[in-house]
Amino acid sequence: MTEPTAQALPEPVPAASRDPRPGVSGVEPAALAAMLEGMGEPAFRSRQVGDSVWRSEAASWDDVTTLGRPLRVRLAERLRFDALAATEVRVADDGATEKALHKLSDGRLVESVLMHYSAHGARRERNTLCISSQAGCAVGCPFCATGELGFERDLDVAEIVDQVRHARRRLAAGGRHLTNLVFMGMGEPLLNLDAVVGAALVLTDAERFGLGARHVTISTSGVVPGIERLTAMRPQWTLAVSLHAARDALRDLLVPLNRRWPVRAVVAAAAGYAAATGRRVSYEYVMIDGLNDTPADADALARLLAGSGSHVNCIPMNAVAHTPWQASAPDRIEAFANRLQAAGIGVTVRRSRGQEVGAACGQLAAERSAEPAAAAVTRRHERLVAASARALAGERSGEPAPGDLAMVSSSDQVVPGRAERPATPRPAFLRPATPRPAFLRPATPRPGSPRMAGHPDRRPGTGRRPPGAPSRGSR
Repeated sequence: MTEPTAQALPEPVPAASRDPRPGVSGVEPAALAAMLEGMGEPAFRSRQVGDSVWRSEAASWDDVTTLGRPLRVRLAERLRFDALAATEVRVADDGATEKALHKLSDGRLVESVLMHYSAHGARRERNTLCISSQAGCAVGCPFCATGELGFERDLDVAEIVDQVRHARRRLAAGGRHLTNLVFMGMGEPLLNLDAVVGAALVLTDAERFGLGARHVTISTSGVVPGIERLTAMRPQWTLAVSLHAARDALRDLLVPLNRRWPVRAVVAAAAGYAAATGRRVSYEYVMIDGLNDTPADADALARLLAGSGSHVNCIPMNAVAHTPWQASAPDRIEAFANRLQAAGIGVTVRRSRGQEVGAACGQLAAERSAEPAAAAVTRRHERLVAASARALAGERSGEPAPGDLAMVSSSDQVVPGRAERPATPRPAFLRPATPRPAFLRPATPRPGSPRMAGHPDRRPGTGRRPPGAPSRGSR
């Protein structure tokens, strides 16, 4: 195990001081050419600037030595070369995992994770980057560190793209290149769909970043109108759905967005995407001990996805503070995956990575946030334990979807909102008919229970895995 390394970020600046200059990576080539023409520069300058952004390892305007200093100064007055104000990198797993904490110009923090996979047999070396689309998240999944932070703001195209440019510079220093990109970091990508699509188009443009479209995966926790908008575009990006439960009562708890778009509506929208694009949909399933990892859960998931040709990634729950839950034991994950495989569902069991650097989504940003009061943590535990019991008993949540979720208009345009979540009284405690999982019992957790962290490498793929033993992957 490698000792984590880090470069500390400067102290955050007030949110009101967000830099008004656009990031150059988010400026369309035609707009850049028009700006340079307006500055009195010849036409070839646009190509020179583009080369400095997309085909060099420059990190600032000062590094762009193909341009004279006076022009670099004038460009710096109008455009940011890097939309990320500062970055701290922590390295783990003998250099195989790099967690980056990026500070934006207004002091908000977002994260990306770069994962290296060595060549093995016929498989080539892979370098997969997981990036953020929002600062914070409005969905509020209770097992996710980002969800506990709440929603802060959307990222713009340059702030998304520059996470990738930063990783590319680090890779180039070691003679490597990026092979896969997943929008699975902080935030719900389809609640910032315009910027996410804009960034994906930039990154897959052969004249700019040049990553193959089939090497890009966009995830969602189930924003049905966003899936439908993507479907209308017919892109070749892979769609990944964070499912985590096949029964509405349980998914209401784990993915509060389910209270607005129930699980069958989400799966139907994803099936429409697969039919329109020819791309296999993957479903992410976080395994939580005693909550969603039973044979009944596996059977419900198999029935839900029967005949879809989709693939399930079983992921041990990351160790997240302030929840009463823990990751499923390896044998329970194995049994769950085998049951899916026997039902004809392709499945991969993911291995956690980056545990010593807090590689789970939102963990580093959460470290920089104030620790909640002990009483608040106790209340949260109590609410989750009670809500878990109700969900296991089959009771749908009576609470609305979180109030700070985006409102969706009749045109399906996603617009983020910041309304405070309404408080609702808790229904009476209902005892589940099945044996109570560990987090509902007063006994202390068993020694040696896994507490895992890290990001999965959810790479795109096509086709369906034939029946047999579940595959194994690292994350």
